[in-house]
Amino acid sequence: MAVSWEESVEYSINTVYLLFSAYLVFIMQLGFAMLCAGSVRAKNATNIMLSNVVDAVVGSISYYLFGFAFAFGSTAGSGSNPFIGTSFFALKDVPNGDYDYSFFLYQWAFAIAVAGITSGSIAERTQFSSYLVFSFFLTGFVYPIVAHWVWSSSGWLSPSSGSLLFGSGAIDFAGSGVVHLVGGIAGLWGAIVEGPRVGRFDAFGRPVVMRGHNATLVVLGTFLLWFGWFGFNPGSFDKILVSYPTTSDQGNWTAIGRTAVTTTLAGSMGGLVTLFGRRLLVGHWDALDVCNGVLGGFVAITSGCSVVEPWAAIICGLVSAWVLIGLNILATKLNFDDPLEAAQLHGGCGAWGLIFTGLFAEEQFVIQAYDSGRSGVSRPYGLLLGGGWGLLGAQLMEVIVIVGWVSVTMGPLFYALHWLKLLRISVEEEIAGLDISSHGGYAYHSHTEQPRPPHYGGYHRMENET
Repeated sequence: MAVSWEESVEYSINTVYLLFSAYLVFIMQLGFAMLCAGSVRAKNATNIMLSNVVDAVVGSISYYLFGFAFAFGSTAGSGSNPFIGTSFFALKDVPNGDYDYSFFLYQWAFAIAVAGITSGSIAERTQFSSYLVFSFFLTGFVYPIVAHWVWSSSGWLSPSSGSLLFGSGAIDFAGSGVVHLVGGIAGLWGAIVEGPRVGRFDAFGRPVVMRGHNATLVVLGTFLLWFGWFGFNPGSFDKILVSYPTTSDQGNWTAIGRTAVTTTLAGSMGGLVTLFGRRLLVGHWDALDVCNGVLGGFVAITSGCSVVEPWAAIICGLVSAWVLIGLNILATKLNFDDPLEAAQLHGGCGAWGLIFTGLFAEEQFVIQAYDSGRSGVSRPYGLLLGGGWGLLGAQLMEVIVIVGWVSVTMGPLFYALHWLKLLRISVEEEIAGLDISSHGGYAYHSHTEQPRPPHYGGYHRMENET
């Protein structure tokens, strides 16, 4: 049947909106790269930037071949599977009535972000080959399964499925759990298996500060991530031209604007609370801590960004800052070493974001986000707003199953790489720095961190002499 001119225009505008959102999310890879590079020592800058590139290129192939199929391959009414997708491998039969290439590209940008989170947790001590292995596995299998549970219309946790868990389904609109908690728990296991960096804790177990070498890159990366988050959260509506039948002047365009506001407020509050909180704890104003506080607020609001009021987003950011500060203190006491605080930030704040949504989601906004604002629809909403326990129960279930799933998949993978001696570099290579020992030279020509050979060949001559 021929498509009308009006329908063609509507489809075109929605496609352009989704593609533009995909481009914004992809820019976050540049933000991750800058944040990671600035947060490590200069002798490892090339290594961490290359690992971010590898996460993207390996994840692209993995997600194309397997990941998208596992995440969205089963659709309602066509042999749906609540656990895993079973079609669309290598984009076979795409585009179709459910998905097109722009949707794939948007979901791909999410998928490669997960591996970038994990890379930060194991920075400065990991063999480069292991990045290839875990990026492929995480992007092609572990993450897509969780995405299927929550975002596929046939997923058992999905708020759009025919059988809603606890009468609600889990609301994880843009991925506090699906993206950030998955990446954070994977990074947690990687850091546990590898152990701390050489010199991170002294002989008595006391922490030794290992500050990143470039605050400029950290701040630049933070602002790039902030910019990309406007594709991450508002873009998750997929379509902008959807009007709400119960109103004369509102539609997805209204909710998209509100989502951008809640995202901004949560991140800003997280940064502000971290600024003063760390000032009280350490006695000075720390730019790097504030940047992580901003990102923690963004991570937490990502789950409920579309279903909460702006005032609730401020509460979300406030609590996320103290979650991050508290987990960092705990990590230090346990001699846990995560150079980018990725496990604490993405794991801890991601879990809080899911719980926050179960407490503060507005029924009207939930209906707008998941039922296009239809009248006569009732859904569970935030517990503190009188919506009952159904939504909060589904949110807690998502936290539990993500932690369990990632632990039983990524934990054994990291242990296997460790057992095969493919995970951690030698002490000598770590002290020299990964740039000179693995990548042929330092990232900066003026690198003078310690007297070492300036070129890859010189490093190996020194190694042979010893």
